[in-house]
Amino acid sequence: MSDLPTLSASAESSTPFCAPRNEELVARCLADGEFGLAARHWNGGFRFHVGDAILAATLHHGTITAGDPGEVAAVVDLHGGTEVWEQLLAAVPAPHFTDITPALRRGLRRSGDELTYWQYLPALQRAVELLRAEPAAGFEHPVAAHDRGPTPRLDSPVGRYIHLELGGVDHRVYFEEAGEGIPILAQHTAGSHGVQWRHLFEMPAVTDHFRLIAYDLPFHGKSIPPVGPQWWAEPYRLTGEFVRSVPVALAAALGLHRPVFMGCSVGGLLALDLALHHPDLFRAVISLEGALRVGGDLDALLGFWHPGVSNDSKARMMQGITSPASPLAYRKETAQTYASGWPAAFIGDLNYYCVEYDLRPDAAAIDTTRVGVHILNGTYDYSASPGHGAAAQAAIAGSTFTEMLGLGHFPMSEDPEAFAAYLLPVLDTIRGVPAS
Repeated sequence: MSDLPTLSASAESSTPFCAPRNEELVARCLADGEFGLAARHWNGGFRFHVGDAILAATLHHGTITAGDPGEVAAVVDLHGGTEVWEQLLAAVPAPHFTDITPALRRGLRRSGDELTYWQYLPALQRAVELLRAEPAAGFEHPVAAHDRGPTPRLDSPVGRYIHLELGGVDHRVYFEEAGEGIPILAQHTAGSHGVQWRHLFEMPAVTDHFRLIAYDLPFHGKSIPPVGPQWWAEPYRLTGEFVRSVPVALAAALGLHRPVFMGCSVGGLLALDLALHHPDLFRAVISLEGALRVGGDLDALLGFWHPGVSNDSKARMMQGITSPASPLAYRKETAQTYASGWPAAFIGDLNYYCVEYDLRPDAAAIDTTRVGVHILNGTYDYSASPGHGAAAQAAIAGSTFTEMLGLGHFPMSEDPEAFAAYLLPVLDTIRGVPAS
């Protein structure tokens, strides 16, 4: 097989990237525990087409060897010009080139067996990562101080269950809380659960002034399905009417007076939805990774709920929407919540996120004299990009928008201390604290 050409580094990297030979990549894969786990049971292989050059590998029961896999069924090809691979393989990839998935929107193409692609996306992405040059020392941010303390120790939040009537059905909803002051209801992203907010519970700058309450949507995390309806016999689909009802019912049940609502991703869209529909219930909304419209084709997401694809693929895809500068431990933790969730939850939540939600016709009706609206989007978010956030701010008079430089789709969980630098000024505004 031909060797890959030498690819120059991107502007972010000072060291030229020299792509390895087939044998060199195979050696890296064989020595890598993550690749070995991701490629388990794979009989087939992959080919990376870089311009006119090809890097190919064969897999037999998960064991990789150098060479073209031939015409067997379970083979995936990734095609791109050298300029595409140069960005994808940079030591510090630019936004939209952190992973295979966003790169497919920026010039990378795939062919071969579609089901194999979804099943072995984690292995494919890890192989790409093993081709990358090492980033400069100190590029990755350190983990937060509260994760480096002595043991044993207790974290701050206390968890409880509350029964809420939602859509005429008794739902047992789990929530955690800590802090005193203005209440904040915090909702997680699609397919995940409230553990994403764990770092904020350990920040006195938040909890000294705010009562932070993070809940799990029904069917997510510890909010188990309701007893009574035969939910297992019908598709799960999150709707706007239902998801809006959860924080409204929770606020009423806990007796919260004009709480703040903060959500990310599907929760970030919900924040703007609540500002439109319930401006007098919430004093302010904080929309993380917000947009007026995201859109998307659920039928194209074969691997999101297929009996032949494990949750590992969804998890690995979510890692690709985090920032490369975020601590790897937190990026992996963020992804792990997707691997541990009910398989139907993620694709079901995307019904609201991609299909139903469209605030474009009504955004101008949001009255920010009644409810504050604050929108923050991370640089590395390719789903709800900073452009989406800026468009939402332009359509909602009196709202604010901030691009969170160097952060991804999950700022509160992937890099909490970097996120705090953007969140705390917003919280000060909500408290009425003058800017220094």
